[in-house]
Amino acid sequence: MRRRPVTSLDRFFVPTGFDPRLTRRTLIQAVGLGALATSAPFLAGCGSSSGKTAISLHETKPEVIPYFDDLVAKFNAQSSGVEATHDSTTDPIADFVRKRPPDLFCDNYNLTTSIFVARGVLSDLADAPEAALIDPTVQALVSQYSSYKGQTSALPYSIAAEGVIYNRDHFKTIGINSDADVPKTWTDYVGVCKELQSAKVVPIYSTFIDPWTMQQGIFDYVVGGMIDVAGFYQKLVAEGADFNPNSPVTFSKDFKEPCLRMLELLPFMNDDRAGQAYTTGTPNFAHGTGAMYYQGPWAFSGISATNPKADMGTFPLPVTDNADDTKCRVNLDLACYIPTGTGTAAAAAELMSFLYGDNGATCIKYNKDNLAFAPLKGAARADDPKIAGLDPYVSAGKFYQGAGTYIPLSIPIGNYIQQFLIDQNVDGFLSKLDADWQRLVVRTAA
Repeated sequence: MRRRPVTSLDRFFVPTGFDPRLTRRTLIQAVGLGALATSAPFLAGCGSSSGKTAISLHETKPEVIPYFDDLVAKFNAQSSGVEATHDSTTDPIADFVRKRPPDLFCDNYNLTTSIFVARGVLSDLADAPEAALIDPTVQALVSQYSSYKGQTSALPYSIAAEGVIYNRDHFKTIGINSDADVPKTWTDYVGVCKELQSAKVVPIYSTFIDPWTMQQGIFDYVVGGMIDVAGFYQKLVAEGADFNPNSPVTFSKDFKEPCLRMLELLPFMNDDRAGQAYTTGTPNFAHGTGAMYYQGPWAFSGISATNPKADMGTFPLPVTDNADDTKCRVNLDLACYIPTGTGTAAAAAELMSFLYGDNGATCIKYNKDNLAFAPLKGAARADDPKIAGLDPYVSAGKFYQGAGTYIPLSIPIGNYIQQFLIDQNVDGFLSKLDADWQRLVVRTAA
């Protein structure tokens, strides 16, 4: 699992609809990023010893650092005027403050990135040839967190799709022999869990020591399967500082039914879940301890390393009795963006074009090689049997970004979810979220 280091900027959420004046005040006063608010240009890139324009690519996904090292080396070998380095260690926030940000990012798109977008310090890529390649339903994910004057501030490069990883051997024991036969409604899913229990197999293997596993798993999956996540947060943000427990949308009103549904899943989980961590749970699951695991494609490297013969697939968690409601969780695992005013935008655009490749070929190959989905129109979809079960949903745009990803780290949502799944106090959990959100919007409006 790729986990991005937490930074001070991650504490603040600047979604579409926030007053830009409040965004500016939050950034300057609370984080001390006065440099982002100035009109002075960033420092331009320097020339290399070879006489080429020297630029840096910022990409920090640990498991693919060698992959991008190779891509950058190939780019340098064919470029006559640009020489790139792969930066996988520096802090981009500090670099923005110093006005020396990397020339090109191909990195995770999250709340931190959305603040760069909201501040208008990223170039508008709408006219880049690569922008015409992107599937509009995927591009729309970028603006769900933040936007700036209608610009195209980031271009998706890789979609990570997540769902229920399942052990095919365990499923075969109860008569499910292919991805086409997996449950597609809540009633069918509960029935499968009961059949697995009768077969003396733990239906859902869970790791409650690590809060993130519950947040990106059961919480995001159930909420995302039952409500319009992006729509909920748009309405929540529209309330602004007027938000209160009686507002038209609240966590207590809109998330209660999903939370009750989460509790229905607990009897199907391993009894020792409170004592299991991701690092122990993944090998246990690989050895067949449970039939299902609420994780994303990052878990497959650990599963394969532990048990190369493990036969696994993935399907979205169905949480209603209408199969058309079923969707999968996604995140923009990688997106490309270029800071404004660096003086190296043309060179960075040349490298970005190389990363996408001829009509997106390099982007497609990257995603195929790394169990992800290419965000391009008409791209060949994922056919690896480990994630092929998610392909129909990604292809049809039936996906959502996790409900937990819209909440800033000043609200410890993962810890709240962990406590809720232990004490099962639905009203206490949701009222705490409402109170914390109310404090957040009042504080940012001050």
